[in-house]
Parts: sequence; C-alpha cells; structure tokens
Amino acid sequence: MTTESRRPVAPGELAPDFSLPAVDRPETISLADYRGRSPVFLALFVGLWCPFCRRSIAQMGKVEGKLKTLGVETLGIVATSRENAQLYFKYRPSRMRLASDPEMSTHRAYRLPKPEPTPEFLKELETVRINPYGEFPAPVPVVEAAVAITKQDGYTETETDKADVQRQWPQLKGQFMIDRDGIVRWANIECAEGAAGVGKFPSEEEILAAARALPR
Repeated sequence: MTTESRRPVAPGELAPDFSLPAVDRPETISLADYRGRSPVFLALFVGLWCPFCRRSIAQMGKVEGKLKTLGVETLGIVATSRENAQLYFKYRPSRMRLASDPEMSTHRAYRLPKPEPTPEFLKELETVRINPYGEFPAPVPVVEAAVAITKQDGYTETETDKADVQRQWPQLKGQFMIDRDGIVRWANIECAEGAAGVGKFPSEEEILAAARALPR
C-alpha cells in the first residue's frame, strides 16, 4: 500500500498538542489539559461516513471505564463538523470524550498516512478481504464489509458525510497511548502491516495492555 513518506509519531516522541472544540459541550479540548494530570488514550478517526470508525467509537465507549480504573483518560477525535457530530451522538451517545476536527489537523500533526489513490492502490484494495470484527463467516472485500456494517448499524449518510468522504478518503487512522508527561508510549497505525489491516482497530486487550505498561 503506497503511503506518504513521513513516518507517524512513534513511541518515545512528544505527542503533538492540539486545541479542538468538544462535541458535547461548548468548550475546547487540548492535550495540554491532561499534561501532568493523567495519561491519555488518544484515538484519531476520520468522518462519520466511515463505518469502521463508528463501530470503533461504540467499542471504545465500553473500554473507557476500564481505562479510567487504570488512571487513563480516553479521548477520540472525529474528523467532521461539530454540528454533524452532535447530531449523530445525540442519538448514539458515547462515554468517550470527543472533539471535532473536520480539517484533520491532528491527523497531519501525528503524521498519519494518507495513501495516494493510484491505480495500483485501488487494485490492491479490490483484492483485500477483511473481517475486522469477526462477524462475517469469512473475510469479505472492503467495500462489502463497509456496506454490511452500515446496514447493520442502520446508518443514513448525511450531506456533510458525503463532503467529508470526498476530502478525506483514503486517510488512515491511528491510536496512541500518551503518558502524563505527554510522551507517546504506544501507537497503532491502520494498515501498518499491509492493506489487510483496513478497518482494523486495536482490541480491548491490546489497549488495556498498553495502559498497564505505562510508567507509574
């Protein structure tokens, strides 16, 4: 899979700061808010058009409480407008704290890859078979998986979603465990091991293991 040449932010590096509007209340969320106070599990999603992101946000909401018992706060950044996110989470609330970043400034700051949609990339994507949540009898094509999950979730795409996908696809996603001093201690980048990783997010066990490994 062809990607941009810059490597994503890696363990041992200082996590780039950001200041973004919160989804659920009229306030600004900054990574600096957590500095010296608590570690942070940071998940960078694309827009709500992405069925894998929507499913992962729901799952992260369930992990949030377990991370909190380990002293780790959870923060998700959704690459859509605050208004679009508010509409969605009004009916599908999440316990995870969420911020809006429609321009994907945090994706760039954390140097997450955005592959070039070359003919070679598109051909590779067509041949990939995935089963990110283990719910299909066997791995299926990426588009087929996305359509099936969208149907299962009963999701209806908005005009904002349509505009977001035009600007964002095929931006990759990433998750970072950041200690209380602002240093990245663990990172997971979508497709880091190849196109078969499309739509795959870290498991609850992987996230909790990363949290337990944080320096005390």
